[in-house]
Amino acid sequence: MPSSSPSRVSVSQLKPRLLLGPGPSPVSGRVLRALAHPTLGHLDPQFLTLLDDVSLRLRGIFGTGNEATLAVSGTGSAGMQAALANLLQPGDTAIVGIHGYFGGRMAEMARRLGAGVVAVEAEWGRVLEPERLIDAHRAHPRARLLSVVHAETSTGVRQPIREVGAYLSGTETLFVVDAVTSLGGIPVGVDAVGIDVCYSATQKCLGAPPGLAPISLSSRAVDVVRRRKVPVSSWYLDVGLLMDYLGAGHVYHHTASSNLFFALHEALQEIEEEGLEARHDRHRRVGARLRLELGARGFTLFGDPGHQLPELTSVRLPDGADAVRLRHALLERYGIEVGGGLGPTGASVWRIGLMGNGASEASVERLVGAVDELGIGSV
Repeated sequence: MPSSSPSRVSVSQLKPRLLLGPGPSPVSGRVLRALAHPTLGHLDPQFLTLLDDVSLRLRGIFGTGNEATLAVSGTGSAGMQAALANLLQPGDTAIVGIHGYFGGRMAEMARRLGAGVVAVEAEWGRVLEPERLIDAHRAHPRARLLSVVHAETSTGVRQPIREVGAYLSGTETLFVVDAVTSLGGIPVGVDAVGIDVCYSATQKCLGAPPGLAPISLSSRAVDVVRRRKVPVSSWYLDVGLLMDYLGAGHVYHHTASSNLFFALHEALQEIEEEGLEARHDRHRRVGARLRLELGARGFTLFGDPGHQLPELTSVRLPDGADAVRLRHALLERYGIEVGGGLGPTGASVWRIGLMGNGASEASVERLVGAVDELGIGSV
């Protein structure tokens, strides 16, 4: 019996959502208008000038003077792949901190690149004590890199990084930090912390659509890339080639999406106009209010309460509440998207993002109002 034909839809039929999950985050009308600007060629002089300005503005957000600061075509996972593929060669040692889903992804990528992975693990929801990471390096002093996730999106936990950065600065091991969910939401401070490679994504706290992965490499990281004995395994993500295109030389490499760069440029302008410290404070303030409101309704935090991210709150629902069913009800009845759990958190957790333009009092009020109407918990 022939299968039924797939349903036909048009974009105009799609319902808007309030994106309060772990990403993407809401995009402002101003950024959407920039996204819709007439497309330019990837070698158009106007576009190349804009690329230079994007790199300049990203340095300010990262807190760095690194010349090798650019936005890679691809999502945050492309940024992760670019960081690891450029630094690691077969036989290298990579120390990887794992206290959630995305630390595990870094370890898997490193293994696929032929590196020997030294995993430093903590229970999901807990931070990795800096001394454990430092001890791992003392046991493997010739490691090519040590990597951690700054803002673990799977758990809502903020990993301390400053002590590790200070220690590694006196070694030849490179410090790699995943800032996918932290950049633009909490301070990162690439130069102040001593981070050698830091990557992020546009669709979280930066407030732009998905599709670009900002990344910044220190001069010593760039030197490691240049001194490689074998070519970078990924031609598409080869930082040397990308710097020739996205940097001052503008040598053709690939067809970058001018529209995505228009949107990112506008989002970076919004951040500069608000002020980075003010933006961090806004995320802190609304995140604290969300935790207060949910706590009053019987929700409990998943993870270390002393290291909670303001922009991503992971919570268990009150006893008896069906987290999966109620998450679907929230989407279908109220048009609000929140995320479910990953890995061991499974079906028991909601991951609520207040990121970028979604980090507002109005977002908290709309979500809490829907929670009350659904009868979850009690005030």
